[in-house]
Parts: sequence; structure tokens; C-alpha cells
Amino acid sequence: MRATKYNASGNDFIIFHDQNKKNRSALAKKLCDRHAGVGADGMVVLVPHEEYDFEWEFYNSDGSSALMCGNASRAVAHYANEKGISKEGKAEFLTGAGVIKAEVNGEYVLSSMISPRVVNKEISEDGESWWLIDTGVPHLVVIRDNIEDFDLARARALREKYNANVNIVKIVDKKNMLVRTYERGVENETLACGTGMVAAFVRAFEEGMVEKSARILPKSNEEIDIACEEGVYTLGGRVSKVFVAEIYI
Repeated sequence: MRATKYNASGNDFIIFHDQNKKNRSALAKKLCDRHAGVGADGMVVLVPHEEYDFEWEFYNSDGSSALMCGNASRAVAHYANEKGISKEGKAEFLTGAGVIKAEVNGEYVLSSMISPRVVNKEISEDGESWWLIDTGVPHLVVIRDNIEDFDLARARALREKYNANVNIVKIVDKKNMLVRTYERGVENETLACGTGMVAAFVRAFEEGMVEKSARILPKSNEEIDIACEEGVYTLGGRVSKVFVAEIYI
């Protein structure tokens, strides 16, 4: 089979398209393996849809399914435009969390996000205030003065307790933030997480810590632009096609 590897702000994905929907969990786990496979945070399969440009199947690197992935939405929109699945620099497609619209301008891709939902503002863990926010997938968010140290064992415990990704956030100023994320399905810290950065922005914006648009640096140090206009949240940044591979299964 042939598949394309994409990088989106530090998240990497294996992407291909097919005519049929089916369970590809085992394939995702095999291909995402960084030693015996291609290596990626996740795998995305584009399948036809009657109403939209396409529908996606999204798998984490452990083979589990996920409803939504912000950075993957940008990579997939670029892939779809390049393959002629969508046209004129735009893509509208169905994810497990809902419909995503994206605009492709060269390597810069802007995706409109699923409307965030603040689930719980009153979580206390280790004396810190955490918010649980659903941005298509659930995220725990805490704001700290320093995020240089990320206790992954503690993050893993919180991930298990709340079945959510875990984000630690630093507010630099009204226009800039730093975010680090422990992702379920990868079960480790990743270089970036689009839905996690949106969740971090939602909390900071609702608490008046940032303006209605901000630039976020994840661990990869690749800049992400997040904004809220009339209740619509957008996620923008650069994507790159890394390579096209012929894979023997």
C-alpha cells in the first residue's frame, strides 16, 4: 500500500484514502510503530461521503479511535486538496466529533474547530485548579508560572482518572502562550496537540488572561495561531508533507 506522512506543528500522521470504511485499528498500531512501522502519532483514512468532501477515520498510535484531532484536521485538509478530493483551497469533512471546515493556503492551513464545551471548572488536584474542557476530545488544563518540569507519571495518573489528555500552560502575555500536552492514545507527551492548545486557549480566554487571538508554542516550538471570532474557534499553522511511502503489510 501507499501512504503519505505529514507533520503538523510536531504531530505526525500517516494519511491515505480508500473507498470503504472498516476497522483499521490493527493496521494503525502497526504503521504508527516507530521501530517496526512508519512511525506516527496517528493514522487517518479518508473515505467518501455523500454530503461532504470526505469522512475520516482517525486512529491513535495505539490503535484506539479518536473523535477529533486538531492538527490532523489541518494535515488532512492539505492532503485532500493535493489529491483533488477537495478543491479550491477549501475542505469540508466529517469527523467523529462533527464537521470541520478548513482553508489551505500553501503550507498554512486554518481549521475551524468543534465548539468547545467547558465540562468542569472546579477540579482540584495537588492544590491546583484544573478545568476539564471538551474540544472534540476531553482535556484537563492547568495554568502555571513554570512548565519546564512536566511530571509524566502524574500526568498519566490524571489521564487515567479523568480519561482525558493533560495540558500544562504558561501565559507569557496577552498574545502568547506555552503549552505542553500528555496525550491519551499515544500515552506520552507529544510535541504538539491541536485540540489541547485550543482547550488551553479557551480557559485563558474565559479567564481574561489572553485576547481573542493568541500565538501558542507547543513543545515542538512551531507556532500555532488560535482565535475566537463570534464564538467560532480556529486553529492555524504550517503543515508539511514529509514523504510518500510504499509499505509492505
